[in-house]
Amino acid sequence: MADLQAAFDAAVANSKSLSERPDNATLLKLYGLYKQATAGDVTDKKPGFSDMVGRAKWDAWNGLKGTAKDAAMQQYVDLIESLS
Repeated sequence: MADLQAAFDAAVANSKSLSERPDNATLLKLYGLYKQATAGDVTDKKPGFSDMVGRAKWDAWNGLKGTAKDAAMQQYVDLIESLS
């Protein structure tokens, strides 16, 4: 687990210095994986229609409901590595 946590922390740091900004779909996937890995299943209420960005983020995170923390961390690491 410590190795995965270290890889995840490194991937989070690397996400801030990617050579080019990922597209919005990839950014949402990264957001959802990050939130799932750090906070677990979404518990907040879905934002209203006026908050389109908030809704998209909530949907990305909620789509990972039930994903184990370790699995979300590994998917995040793999995705960042594929973008680097």
